[in-house]
Amino acid sequence: MTTTPSELLPFGKAQTEAMLNLQKDLMELYEQSSRAWLDRVKSEMELWSGLATKLTGTRSVPEAMEAYQKCITEQMQMTADDGKRLFHDCQTVTQRIAGAFNGKPNGNTASRGGE
Repeated sequence: MTTTPSELLPFGKAQTEAMLNLQKDLMELYEQSSRAWLDRVKSEMELWSGLATKLTGTRSVPEAMEAYQKCITEQMQMTADDGKRLFHDCQTVTQRIAGAFNGKPNGNTASRGGE
């Protein structure tokens, strides 16, 4: 039994549509991630600007050290959250790609968006 090119056309069309849908889905994920990282950069700038403002209003070295310590603590928490976000974003992209190759639309059961 031989397969004619016209019989392969629906298969090729379905594969093309699946890849286009995957590309669209990944672009949406990348845009969401980019917005989240941009917000993160803005919050870090606000954190350090806030420290500068606090330091200009301090009256003693211990008071300045306390403000600096609070800022560093908050920055460390932000860094930990960055790691979680990066892991989540990579996991979501991987699930979407794997799901596309397994014939599942939009990947496995990964949710859209951030945490």
